[in-house]
Amino acid sequence: MRSFPASVRFAAAASLLCLLPSQSAWAWGHTGHELVNRLAIQFLPADTPAFLRNGHALDTVEYFGPEPDRWHNKSEQELRDHESPDHFIDMEYANLAGTFPRERYDFIVAAQKAVAEHPELKLSPARIGFQPWAVEEAWQKLKVDMRYYRKLLATNQDMAPAEIAILYDCGILGHYVGDGSQPLHTTIQYNGWTGANPSGYTTDHQIHAKFESTYVSADIKRDDVAAIVATTKPQVINDEWAQYLDYLKHSNGFVERVYQIEKTGGFDGAGSPEAKAFTQERLAAGATELRDLIYSAWVHSADPVEEYKGPQ
Repeated sequence: MRSFPASVRFAAAASLLCLLPSQSAWAWGHTGHELVNRLAIQFLPADTPAFLRNGHALDTVEYFGPEPDRWHNKSEQELRDHESPDHFIDMEYANLAGTFPRERYDFIVAAQKAVAEHPELKLSPARIGFQPWAVEEAWQKLKVDMRYYRKLLATNQDMAPAEIAILYDCGILGHYVGDGSQPLHTTIQYNGWTGANPSGYTTDHQIHAKFESTYVSADIKRDDVAAIVATTKPQVINDEWAQYLDYLKHSNGFVERVYQIEKTGGFDGAGSPEAKAFTQERLAAGATELRDLIYSAWVHSADPVEEYKGPQ
């Protein structure tokens, strides 16, 4: 990513802010999230538990792919307000707070300091977004439940409840990981170009849904994305936080390409070959990342830990 002096970044952010509505917690759309989740399970390696790779797991984790988007009804406003920032991060603003600490609340403190120093931005940490922290926390929940599954297995106890918890964890993790592969979830340019626009990109608030929902549902086939995922080898991730930030930054690098494809009509009708290849790659990136995070949670659930024994 390009680096600019802090004064330049603050000035640019301030100039854009007045033009921006609040980021919405849109996602890949129902179809895209189901696809990402199903393919991640489909391509898990054979040394993961069998219950994670059977037909029930495929259907269940697929079902939970869109689940966090079901939490956004206005009738549950408190849930919606609390959870919506977990779907995105505006990297242009997040970078103003400096490095990304692993703890969500450490980032909030850093973001609050940056906002207080520059009140012209009229920002809040929630408006910047918490996407990578949602993934980190969901991944840790999955690892905890996998660790307990191992304990039940070793002591010949009923593992069915733990299996249910793990499948749910995988599904929810998959939603946020899928969000991270969608470039427009990483930028202030999430739904219509704002600020200086020398390339003449669309300023209409339609590009987000056109790309991730309408186009994906109509023109992207699961088997085509599966063929891409199949070419990748499962990896054990040893520093999931650093690796996921690299994944997000990589997605962010494609923001302008989304607008370029839209400008040429690539997402209209049957779409263009470039649009299809690009969208397939982004969905495959989400499925591959999710597969590797699930696999890594399983491997690292065997790591020794100090068990929680309650308040001391």
